[in-house]
Amino acid sequence: MKHSTVDVDEVKKLVCAADSIIFDETAVSDIKVKGAADYVTRVDLAVQDFLQRELLAKYPAIGFIGEEKERFCPDPDGSYWILDPIDGTTNLIHHYRMSAVSLGLYEKGKITLGIVYNPFSREVFTAAAGQGAYLNGEKIRASMAQGLSDALVAYGSSPYEKERAHELFVLYERIFLHCCDFRRSGSAALDLCYVACGRQDAYLEQNLKPWDYAAGALILEEAGGVIGTWEKGQALSFLENADVLAAAPGVEEELRKLLEWRRDEMKM
Repeated sequence: MKHSTVDVDEVKKLVCAADSIIFDETAVSDIKVKGAADYVTRVDLAVQDFLQRELLAKYPAIGFIGEEKERFCPDPDGSYWILDPIDGTTNLIHHYRMSAVSLGLYEKGKITLGIVYNPFSREVFTAAAGQGAYLNGEKIRASMAQGLSDALVAYGSSPYEKERAHELFVLYERIFLHCCDFRRSGSAALDLCYVACGRQDAYLEQNLKPWDYAAGALILEEAGGVIGTWEKGQALSFLENADVLAAAPGVEEELRKLLEWRRDEMKM
């Protein structure tokens, strides 16, 4: 896989080299509370410090945006690494084995490289713009599902904003009644990759931050899936929070009709 700006294999090796930090049980147990149901461990901080240092040393012209350094005012025409050092920190704390390092490369309004690595399953999802999406070197494609009735749908429960729960779960109940079944992984990056490789047929969640979805969005698109905001026709910006809908092409339209039902109900 080639990229005009960076050495993809080199960057992938750096991401996977975070293993030694992630499997440090002492660091996992060093937990701080950032907010309601929102945690950071010494692992998150150490992985971010490691990758930021190494990436800036190798590619000094590329800026850096990371979850554990939330204050940023990026230039939309700039170039940035967008990193979630541990997507699924609550999973990590609970030894749930569904956590990932998620790294995207933003260049002038687009994500041109995406890498999502689950160290527990040793799965590395990668994509470079225009070159397809891969899982451990094997090409992947979104599912061929047509409609929701047989679709497996993943969702995010917005645990940091539980005041949304009633409105959100009314919508989710309606989607659940139309689809085959639900899944909830606790990692947006992995959910996007699972839609990309056909393990899931759709995924939706509100108020995701750029580091949650940047890398996975490119992987999904390169795998033939579709992704955007909950507003039809509105693309992701990658530099601000977004309500994200990701799907196999044959599932998107029916999901969007249910989102429109939600908006109509709220107006009544």
